[in-house]
Amino acid sequence: MGDTLSQAEIDSLLNALSSGEMDVETLNETPEKSVSNYDFAKPSKFSRDHLRTLEIIFENYGRLLSTNLPAYFRKSVQVEVMNAEANTYSEFSNALSNPVLLGVLNFAPLSGNVIIELAVNLGFTIVDRMLGGFGNPLEKDRDFTEIELVIVERILEVCTNLLVDPWENVVAIEPRLERIETNSQFAQFISPSEMTAIITMNIKIGDVEGLMNICIPYTCVEKVIDKLNTKYWYSAMKADLSGQFQDSIQDIIDYAKIPVRAMLGRSSISVNDFANLQVGDIIKLDTKVDDELDVYVGNIKKFTALPGATSKSYAVRVTSIIREEQ
Repeated sequence: MGDTLSQAEIDSLLNALSSGEMDVETLNETPEKSVSNYDFAKPSKFSRDHLRTLEIIFENYGRLLSTNLPAYFRKSVQVEVMNAEANTYSEFSNALSNPVLLGVLNFAPLSGNVIIELAVNLGFTIVDRMLGGFGNPLEKDRDFTEIELVIVERILEVCTNLLVDPWENVVAIEPRLERIETNSQFAQFISPSEMTAIITMNIKIGDVEGLMNICIPYTCVEKVIDKLNTKYWYSAMKADLSGQFQDSIQDIIDYAKIPVRAMLGRSSISVNDFANLQVGDIIKLDTKVDDELDVYVGNIKKFTALPGATSKSYAVRVTSIIREEQ
């Protein structure tokens, strides 16, 4: 056994203790083990990698919002992902105020609901812009009217449909906006102790800023939690791109125009001779009549060829192909 001391090692150790070279307290010292606290009330179901992948997904989602929403608001829209964190649903629901704008999303084929909380000032800005106003939020919060909720619902449906593309590398979803809630007391859609991932996004419509919080319960993404890692996400995205766009890229390359030139030869003359060149003067090149010419594609020497003519145009006939390894 590797931990058993030999007799010689035991004698050496006893001699060191008796001579004072080694202290008994030194032998009793054991390195302290680092212990991390674990909160059983908040089990860490979402790892850092899971949250980082969700950030990447919603960064893509933010770009789609910035591109599509200006068509409805006729104003610039800037979206930025602030952070992603894991919390219990009770912490999320307790932070809600009244009135509140909550969109309840069905994330089929995944089970459960995803909650989108939109800042109230953004809701009134959306209503004002959609009705032809300047997009100024109300100075004092009030409840939304039925007509205003219908307008906000249409925009939230657009935001819901834009979730398809960012999630396609993880799972093919068919999200659907089920309803809108404006009272935080009716926001108990899942168990208060359920762990959720909360992605916070800052949205700026013109000069008005507000937050959008997306609450994703663990039970909703439990079936695809293994796919919520950056390694899988990037590999799936790469495979998707190579398979989906390879033919299109090939077609575009096939019709790309590139310059092709044949080099007849080279020569060097003095500046004085160049300045005094006249029609009929002959410049001697460094090639012979029966020498092969170098043919360049762009700036790469790709072929050798012999000069000739076809109809009334000059031409070259390719004699060999220069490979990259040459």
